[in-house]
Amino acid sequence: MREQRSINRKWAFAKTDRIPEEFPRDWNLVNLPHTWNGIDGQDGGDDYYRGKGCYVRTLPRTELPKADRYYLEFRGANSSADVYCNGEHLAHHDGGYSTWRVELTAHLKEENLLAVVVDNAPNQRVYPQTADFTFYGGLYRDVWVLCVNQTHFDLDHYGGPGIKVTPRITGQDAQVEVKVFLTDPKPGQAIRYAIVNREGQTVAELTGSETTAMLAIANVRRWHGRKDPYLYRAVAELLEGNRVIDRVSARFGCRSFAIDPDRGFLLNGEEYPLRGVCRHQDRWEIGNALLPEHHREDMELICELGANTIRLAHYQHDQYFYDLCDERGMVVWAEIPYITRHMPEGRENTISQMKELIVQNYNHPSIVVWGLSNETTMLGSSQDLLDNHRILNDLAHQMDPTRKTVIAVVSACPMDHPYLQIPDAVSYNHYFGWYLGDTSMNGPWFDQFHETYPDIPIGCSEYGCEGLNWHNSNPTRGDYSETYQAFYHQELIKQLFSRNYIWATHVWNMFDFGADARMEGGENGQNHKGLVTIDRAYKKDAFYAYKAWLSQEPFVHICGKRYVERTEAVTAVTVYSNLPWVELFANGVSLGKQEAKDHFFQFQVPNQGLTRLVAVAQDQRDESVIKKVEQFNPRYRLHADREVSNWSSEEPQTDRPGAE
Repeated sequence: MREQRSINRKWAFAKTDRIPEEFPRDWNLVNLPHTWNGIDGQDGGDDYYRGKGCYVRTLPRTELPKADRYYLEFRGANSSADVYCNGEHLAHHDGGYSTWRVELTAHLKEENLLAVVVDNAPNQRVYPQTADFTFYGGLYRDVWVLCVNQTHFDLDHYGGPGIKVTPRITGQDAQVEVKVFLTDPKPGQAIRYAIVNREGQTVAELTGSETTAMLAIANVRRWHGRKDPYLYRAVAELLEGNRVIDRVSARFGCRSFAIDPDRGFLLNGEEYPLRGVCRHQDRWEIGNALLPEHHREDMELICELGANTIRLAHYQHDQYFYDLCDERGMVVWAEIPYITRHMPEGRENTISQMKELIVQNYNHPSIVVWGLSNETTMLGSSQDLLDNHRILNDLAHQMDPTRKTVIAVVSACPMDHPYLQIPDAVSYNHYFGWYLGDTSMNGPWFDQFHETYPDIPIGCSEYGCEGLNWHNSNPTRGDYSETYQAFYHQELIKQLFSRNYIWATHVWNMFDFGADARMEGGENGQNHKGLVTIDRAYKKDAFYAYKAWLSQEPFVHICGKRYVERTEAVTAVTVYSNLPWVELFANGVSLGKQEAKDHFFQFQVPNQGLTRLVAVAQDQRDESVIKKVEQFNPRYRLHADREVSNWSSEEPQTDRPGAE
């Protein structure tokens, strides 16, 4: 039977590409996951280290169980990597976000020295190279040794799990095709297939010699998003006589879906509007070197918000997070990092990354669309760009006829651009009301697109604005205040959520994230469009605007808690709630009870001395404090000049239309 052993501990690390002949005791000792950009990738200046780093570890044969064959499995090495065993080069891999494996069997001795050179230096071949986020270098996900029989379920095909599950619903039942991939099969071996429900009961089974089996589930329980994310498990066991010599399994869900140009997204035949967020994976001073508890916290926050969809931008995320999406019923857009700048030398890398994305994630019921690219016309278009998209689109349909394809389009891209005709659906990244124009432009733009191209499903893949710890009573576009961010999202919610033909909306972004080229907003090195801060410590007011619309959990929230000192005699206070009415008290005196169909309650509050505010909605309460002052407190306002420096230009600029 296969076994896997973690080798995350006790690696030596140095910023070098030199392969030492013995374990380098003068290097830094690190445990994986690890990135060398956890600090300098988030402090601004666009000067974080992009180069090579070498990881070295001893691997005595005695640490491993007895097996016929051994593989190294890397869950993520950004962006390219070379693997050495005892000084011998074994493999090279391009692409920083997927799982990949290297066979060790023929190279193992009693004592072994593993070396992995990881490289995140700029080049013209491996995506991403130009984008608004930090390309953290390192072995930032787990590394395993897989120990298997000579005959085993495949480990060599694009980092896949060796099992492919395709359920098809027919009436009240489901037919489930389970396909496995074998390495070095031998005569007389058999495969035992089974489907197990969530309660642990076997609902279908079959034993045979074929690598494809069809099993039936009677009265199937459907995977139905947040409402009922029911999962089955397909199990395949490789038998030699009565002995199990290898075993793989995959969870899956039985569901149907459609993307309709007029009705939006449909799940199991029901209209199911997708309203959610985009997610970047990194964290404060951790970068992308996440632990399971970080992924779980992210999912809990997204669920608290009430979202039912996540765009996992702009690359393949950790398998553990896709598992969480399956379990919690999130509808997922998964994509490769083909982004911003089309590179003629990068076509093969887009193809290999798409193959890895689909093979490794095929079994996840949460995923409904494969993202071909993001904003690739930003720096211009070409025939080569169009050809690249057609190749990826055809490849995705060939590898997975059960799902749709989609692109995220930069705002400035004309509606009649030919590459919008390539995928099954499109979504635009629009920032009207932040980089240019005003918030009122968003809804009419989508109406125009829908009227002009009624057969193309249209969504909004990004929208948002920067919100930091700045505050005022008259927020304006570009002031970077939490106040304006809340106003912006109130307006966008009302415009986007009221248009049922918009198949999906994804806020940019759920969390602030590292973008070392950014120098704006008073805190360099981050994109601050998140609804939650990069350390996950503070939920901005805009977070609660979405919770009011999307969550079923009763709550009430007073906005502006960090904006205490105010100069006006009567000040506006906004309250969010998903309950039908809110009553606000100022120093115990009721300011009235309000109803608000849009969930945004506006109160005019007398501002004299110190005022304690209490908002009440049924049995929910929230409190805050305001204080009358004569002069505006300068610590509430950004004092940097209006010019900003960011990732898309070498020179400072005021507006950056169409960029995320």
